[in-house]
Amino acid sequence: MKATYVDDFWVNAIKPEVEKIEAKIGKHEPLSHQDINTLLLKSQFNHINHLDMRLDEVVADVSSLKDEFTGLKGEFADLRSDFKELRSEFKVLRADIETTIQKALNKNMVVLIGMMGFFLTLSKFIDTFAK
Repeated sequence: MKATYVDDFWVNAIKPEVEKIEAKIGKHEPLSHQDINTLLLKSQFNHINHLDMRLDEVVADVSSLKDEFTGLKGEFADLRSDFKELRSEFKVLRADIETTIQKALNKNMVVLIGMMGFFLTLSKFIDTFAK
């Protein structure tokens, strides 16, 4: 049990009285109001010490959570930079895809115009010799 100077002082101050009261209880003697108040005081000290220990545990848990949240904050910062990198890579890929599509459309357009010219020429040729 972690005790402070004040705790030690008060516990040690009532310790002789508590020992007398415990002896009375062992002999089955009746307790006075002062004896009961002293026992209540001792139980309050024990209760305060118990609460103090629990508070220390809570403080340690909160400190641990702060460390974990700090770690998570760093991980989220890393994720944010990863997403920024992915975003820039997707922009490059999008530009590449748009360029590829545009080249394919241009090639298809040239082939279509060429085929139309060929069939127009062929139909003119057939029309000229068919007469």
